[in-house]
Amino acid sequence: MEIVILAVVIAVVVIGALGGLVIGSRKKKQLPPQAPSSTPTITAPPAEPTVGEEAETPRDEPRRTIEEVDLPLAEPSATAPVVVEEEPAAPEIETPEPTAGRLVRLRARLSRSQNALGKGLLTLLSREHLDEDTWEEIEDTLLTADVGVAPTQELVERLRERVRVLGTRTPDELRTLLREELIALLGTGAGTDFDRTVKTESGLETPGIVMVVGVNGTGKTTTTGKLARVLVADGRSVVLGAADTFRAAAADQLQTWGERVGARTVRGPEGGDPASIAYDAVKEGIAEGADVVLIDTAGRLHTKTGLMDELGKVKRVVEKHAPLDEVLLVLDATTGQNGLVQARVFAEVVDITGIVLTKLDGTAKGGIVVAVQRELGVPVKLVGLGEGADDLAPFEPEAFVDALIGE
Repeated sequence: MEIVILAVVIAVVVIGALGGLVIGSRKKKQLPPQAPSSTPTITAPPAEPTVGEEAETPRDEPRRTIEEVDLPLAEPSATAPVVVEEEPAAPEIETPEPTAGRLVRLRARLSRSQNALGKGLLTLLSREHLDEDTWEEIEDTLLTADVGVAPTQELVERLRERVRVLGTRTPDELRTLLREELIALLGTGAGTDFDRTVKTESGLETPGIVMVVGVNGTGKTTTTGKLARVLVADGRSVVLGAADTFRAAAADQLQTWGERVGARTVRGPEGGDPASIAYDAVKEGIAEGADVVLIDTAGRLHTKTGLMDELGKVKRVVEKHAPLDEVLLVLDATTGQNGLVQARVFAEVVDITGIVLTKLDGTAKGGIVVAVQRELGVPVKLVGLGEGADDLAPFEPEAFVDALIGE
């Protein structure tokens, strides 16, 4: 009996223990959530998107483009310097040298480079006996200086006649004789005295129109710029036409010359139509009431017929506004007789009215002045004396001859 009771008690105890375990397990599942700990939980940052992936965007925030995002402007640093861009200063307007000062320098420059011709002639003429050999030497001296065959023969014949009449010859008498004959040779053409005035005034209510022609390398564009300085120095207002569109930077070069004296330059695209630019330049000159329009033309190889036709076109188009008042041919004095070939071709196309001889101070061949005047029947009106901005002067036969033989 006792054994049965003990077995019952043990069974009850076991069943109660098992029931407690079950109840305890259920209570753990139903426990309320614990309050969060005061110690923050550190979590790892989200991984950066790799190349080719897009960053994750929260579903409740629409994506925006960079243009829609207002970025704050960066505050300038207190230590970083503030760079202020300045507008380029306008070129300073220069005051060209007046014509009077240029004539003084003409004589000085020519006397240094040209007097070999004059001194050589005086030395030969001063010989006690002027035989045929001496006169041949005089001819050779003149021909070497590019005076030309016909003018040389003419000059020698006149010298022989005057020396024969003169008889005894002092140095001063010879110098006077030679001076007179050279001035006569330079000062006339086709039997008439030359007018060396550069025509820059129109008889109409339009600006004077001057077209400058010549092959590349003679100093044509530079001469146009220097002529603008001469005119401005004389109180004239000038518009420049950059119609040489075939030589690289010719328009830039001419514009720089114009800016230095306050003259405006009308230009077009490189390789553009020269006649159109020349037409526009004259049109602008008329609109502005300018005194003179100077047109720099293309100067490529003169042996190509098409180029000369183009030059003729420029002349015809310009004359739709008004007749040309002056056509100046620029020649390099150092080219000698080759310059005469150029002169002939240009004269057939545009009716040359005057000649500009450049680099005259750097050559002993000053006789080209005589030769080119005789060839074309037009006067040398201007001479270039060097590389300076104001080294362009009117040509005066007396000053030229005095530089040749000395005073």
